[in-house]
Amino acid sequence: MEDKRIVDLFWARDERALDAVRRQYGKLCRTIAHNLLGNAEDVEECENDAYLALWNAIPPARPRSLSAYLGRITRNLAVNRFHARGAQKRGGELVELLPELCEVVGDTVEDAFDGAHTLSLVTAFLQEETAEYRWLFLRRYWYGDSIAALAEQSRCGESTVKMRLARQRERLRAYLQEEGVSV
Repeated sequence: MEDKRIVDLFWARDERALDAVRRQYGKLCRTIAHNLLGNAEDVEECENDAYLALWNAIPPARPRSLSAYLGRITRNLAVNRFHARGAQKRGGELVELLPELCEVVGDTVEDAFDGAHTLSLVTAFLQEETAEYRWLFLRRYWYGDSIAALAEQSRCGESTVKMRLARQRERLRAYLQEEGVSV
């Protein structure tokens, strides 16, 4: 079922919308949550919370991209759950992931990306990147994919992926500084 039809079901408050979203985007939600949380119970709760949040958001929202809208909800819920559960004590990919990007954009990634100006600059930066580097950035810093997973998917070594990400962060830092953002 296409996104427009699913959104129409939400607007009609038809519970079939939830089944359609679960079928179409359940794997996306679980992947995002798993990459950030790593715990099956937390992933399941996060996925269900995302569906509830989507139900409560539509209407009044009418997202152009249902997958992006639900992905953002899921990611925000996963990050909040991570912090609420004290996951840094348990380890996990997010402990490594956030400091990587904080080197470039400031104290916390969440604070930096909440600013519309910084977000628009990062978007503009990514549009200038090659498709491969844009994919790498989004898979690492949005979906939270591990270095090992990125290396496997891009068919190169982990050290190559780490180096590409480091160079990309440096380019992002330079770009933000050129645009007047203090980093």
